[in-house]
Amino acid sequence: MAKAKPALLQCACIFLLFCPGVHAADWSDTALSWRIGNTFREPYNPLDIRKNIVALTHASGYRYGSNFLNVDLLQSDENDPGSLTQRDGAQEAYVVYRHTLDIGKLRGSEIKFGALRGLGATIGFDWNSKNDVGYNSRKCMLVAGPTLMWDVKGFFNTSLLLLRESNAPSGAFAPISTVTGRYTYNTHPMLTASWGLPIGERLAFEGYSNYIAAKGRDEVGNDTGAETNIDMQIMYDVGLDLGQGKNKFRIGLQYQYWNNKFGNTSATTGGQGYRASTPMLRAEYHF
Repeated sequence: MAKAKPALLQCACIFLLFCPGVHAADWSDTALSWRIGNTFREPYNPLDIRKNIVALTHASGYRYGSNFLNVDLLQSDENDPGSLTQRDGAQEAYVVYRHTLDIGKLRGSEIKFGALRGLGATIGFDWNSKNDVGYNSRKCMLVAGPTLMWDVKGFFNTSLLLLRESNAPSGAFAPISTVTGRYTYNTHPMLTASWGLPIGERLAFEGYSNYIAAKGRDEVGNDTGAETNIDMQIMYDVGLDLGQGKNKFRIGLQYQYWNNKFGNTSATTGGQGYRASTPMLRAEYHF
């Protein structure tokens, strides 16, 4: 973990710069969720992996923009072991933070035409830490770029973000075992979309889609590939049946498709674990 501290400090500084918007929120939504799937994959691993994931998610809006924070805690089964000396599965924490400034609100007049309802500027970070046999990821990724906010019921945003990513892996096997220090990939773009679309009174279609360009060579000299990550869910509001308020307790089905996971390709992994197709069950409580 010592190698990850400088990168984590950079990410924390970004959050502190923009978190005043959280405290002056005009609206906010915080949820605790759980999801489970049996066909997760990891690069170089030929096996399907079951993961239980607990998440804390916060979204809020204030006078000049919005905040989004998600913290995933992931527990793998024995097919993704945490170390060479035990059969317990790997554990991972993955944090995503985004802050979007609404340019129309900043200048005091809306930027709206056609199907577009607003223009924003987004900045944020991804950060993770994982203990596993092969890689032991210590990722930090800074992101920045423009966001288009579309005029729909609910929300639908698209962004073109530049990514500055680094990692400091420490796996048990060569060639990762020979890596020392933090390695920074080429700056590269990501086209991303996120949405939350109500369907009637009880259902909602939500998710995100990322297309991430190749980021040059990885820390051991392999060429990386373009990455596609689509994660979406259909959620049903059961809270009303249990005497809760609207959208307090929801259950649903989630699906994730991930190709060239973390930039790893079929060529570099021997066709093992670089692609995943994962249905999940999901439940969440909002407070």
